[in-house]
Amino acid sequence: MPLGSTGRGAMLVFCLWMVGLAWAEEAPPRPPTVGIPRRLEGLVLPGTELEAIPSADRKAPVMVQVLRVYPHGSLFRYDIEYTGLEPGTHDLRKFLRRKDRSPLGDLPAVQVEILPVLPPGQVKPNELTIEKGPSLGGYWMLVTALGAGWVAVLVALIVSFFPGKKQGKRGEVVHPPSLAEKLRPLVEGAVRGDLSGSQLAGLERGLLAWWRKRLDLEKCDPSEALERLRRHPEAGPLLTQLESWLHKPGPAGVVDVQSLLEPYRNLPAGEMDTTGGAA
Repeated sequence: MPLGSTGRGAMLVFCLWMVGLAWAEEAPPRPPTVGIPRRLEGLVLPGTELEAIPSADRKAPVMVQVLRVYPHGSLFRYDIEYTGLEPGTHDLRKFLRRKDRSPLGDLPAVQVEILPVLPPGQVKPNELTIEKGPSLGGYWMLVTALGAGWVAVLVALIVSFFPGKKQGKRGEVVHPPSLAEKLRPLVEGAVRGDLSGSQLAGLERGLLAWWRKRLDLEKCDPSEALERLRRHPEAGPLLTQLESWLHKPGPAGVVDVQSLLEPYRNLPAGEMDTTGGAA
């Protein structure tokens, strides 16, 4: 039965579709471009088993990986993946070796083509130009100054928690006053006869209480403790001199103040209350 115009059109479309499908199946795949991986599957090669040569050279034109190896009779079948880094035709044999390190022998060439991604005539990419950014200027200087000030305040606070020796006007170390320096004005005043009886008595009570505590005589009878203190080589001289001043008011004779105060020279001034008690 003859076909109408519609039937002939449909038949023509079907034939064209079949031809296109056949051409697509038979047409070889387009070679990959630079940087695009491609696989060769089921590649049969003679000889002992092959492996990819580890490449430490970043300038190698092709990177090769052997993904899978399986026997094929007396030969081996390979699935190989390669990535071209330079355009051109390359032989993958240069990037393969045998596992037993035997020669490649009659291994056939494995030619692959890598297409460029740059326009024709352009060999290298355009140079990347990095423009210099704007200067931070005064803002950065302000941030730096504020940061330095904050660090200085923090250091000052930390140092204040660790008291040390005081510094003089010119950086010299100023030691805290000793007990001898605290007693010196009183002793010199007693030598000149400037101290009243109550002041001398308060100084004597302070010395007695301090020495009894220092020599662990607080539990002793007061009279016994006083007698032992009079005989003590350090406590005795100043206590004996105080008794003399109390019973003989007025200017004293020649008194070696330095010798009287020598036992107190290396002791802190805050250890004793000179008004009549131990600190």
